[in-house]
Amino acid sequence: MDPEYRAKYRKLYEQHWWWRAREEIIWGEIRRRLPENSRVDILDIGCGDGLFFDRLRQFGNVEGVEPAADLVDPNGANRGRITVAPFDANFRPGKRYGLILMLDVLEHLDAPADALNHAVSLLTSEGVLVATVPAFRLLWTNHDRLNDHRTRFTKRSFRRLAGCAGMQILEMRYFYVWLFAVKLGARVAEAILPGEPRAPQIPSPVVNGLLHWLSCADDLVARHLHVPVGSSLLAIGRRPKNLQ
Repeated sequence: MDPEYRAKYRKLYEQHWWWRAREEIIWGEIRRRLPENSRVDILDIGCGDGLFFDRLRQFGNVEGVEPAADLVDPNGANRGRITVAPFDANFRPGKRYGLILMLDVLEHLDAPADALNHAVSLLTSEGVLVATVPAFRLLWTNHDRLNDHRTRFTKRSFRRLAGCAGMQILEMRYFYVWLFAVKLGARVAEAILPGEPRAPQIPSPVVNGLLHWLSCADDLVARHLHVPVGSSLLAIGRRPKNLQ
């Protein structure tokens, strides 16, 4: 990730419409999947500085894994719950989790099937894994370069990945449907006028609030109509029944 982007990440996560809307969308899925009185062990893979931990604690004990040490505040309130290391076979927590998150993680990895397989192996028999990834190679822009993405996914390619990783898919859907056309326009514009990647900026409060509302409303439509496009893909899975 670009150093300027890393330095701004906390502020972007806490204020930018894209991160705020993604958190609301994921939070809605978690609440639908876990009973309100659930107390489960939770693992947030690629957790940064544990910025989602406060909300997740509502459902149980939260831990995280973050490979980028400079995203983790050494004096932060969540430091003791974060393992700063790559998420691979060397991560052996000695227990399983009722909820595992991989939010925009797999697209960064050279071996995403191995990481997903290891995550699935850490689920309890009733546990669920929630993953988000960027969607459609057609939408590849400078933003992907800035984020050191290796690829973008479709439902078909993620289904293949899940098959290789031994994950049983419970649900998949695209979200940020409205952003598909915007990203496609950006791809065309960059093809005509190439430029260097730049870190995102937080828009004015009015625009930021409007785009946050639009993204959340957009997901309500996408969830019920199964829209075939979007700039991101949500996948929810579990351990296969024959492995439980």
